[in-house]
Amino acid sequence: MVRANGAVSLRELARVVQTSEVTVRRDVRALEAEGLLDRRHGGAVLPGGFTRESGFPQKSHLATAEKTAVADLAAGLVDEGDAIVVGAGTTTQELARRLARVPGLTVVTNSLLVAQALAHANRVEVVMTGGTLRGSNYGLVGSGAEQSLQGLRVSRAFLSGAGLTAERGLSTSNMLSASVDRALVQAAAEVVVLADHTKLGADTMFQTVPTDLITHLVTDEPPVEDDRAAGELQALADRGVQVAVAAVPGADVSAAARSRRDAPLPGPRRHPHAAAPPLRADRKPPAAGDPSATPRLADIRRR
Repeated sequence: MVRANGAVSLRELARVVQTSEVTVRRDVRALEAEGLLDRRHGGAVLPGGFTRESGFPQKSHLATAEKTAVADLAAGLVDEGDAIVVGAGTTTQELARRLARVPGLTVVTNSLLVAQALAHANRVEVVMTGGTLRGSNYGLVGSGAEQSLQGLRVSRAFLSGAGLTAERGLSTSNMLSASVDRALVQAAAEVVVLADHTKLGADTMFQTVPTDLITHLVTDEPPVEDDRAAGELQALADRGVQVAVAAVPGADVSAAARSRRDAPLPGPRRHPHAAAPPLRADRKPPAAGDPSATPRLADIRRR
């Protein structure tokens, strides 16, 4: 699995081989000792160097429960009538599926997957960039994509990537994708990064969003004993990033990880290029029983 995908989480390995994460962790340590792989923050990667990019078929089957939980929580940041940009990726695709019921929403995207998820949403307007198609993630890249974003201003950008550290921020392994993501950031008043725990601490070649431009990070709870991922979350919070942690059903997480879900988050920060007002923290939660209701970051702040 690691050779095919480039990286895999311990949770995913445990599900595939139908054993416990404790057993998988022990086996991964043994394989690392033999030089067959490297352990990384709740998962494993091919040995040596930067994390490489997996193709879409592989990425779509990695950390699916975690991506679902992250998308559920991040959807609470989008209100009726908002104008947003959504970047390419399997996690942002999951987010798009949850935005189809938001009336009056305008979504600008360079992702065919995001556009497809919203194609039949009658009350959502989808605006696509130009550009050249990358088959590995179905994203549009290049000068055509970047030029179509010039002069655009929206409330926030939702982006994912291949790695996230407090030192470098969000990064990806493809130069063209990184350049388009930077253009998406310039168009937004605030930046929301969607990254499951396997991305925490991963370092890839091209920086897309430096830490000081990330307003929110939406992630899932790191596994028990994954102190490095927990430390990365703390470091990001210390740098002023508002961290929201989504619960993954059945995940084996530490008490510290559970407490992070309920910890108060710092107030919103403005993007240095912003002309739009900051996110509102006083939005009313969805009505009880509403099938489209999702947890909101504002609600987490008030716990």
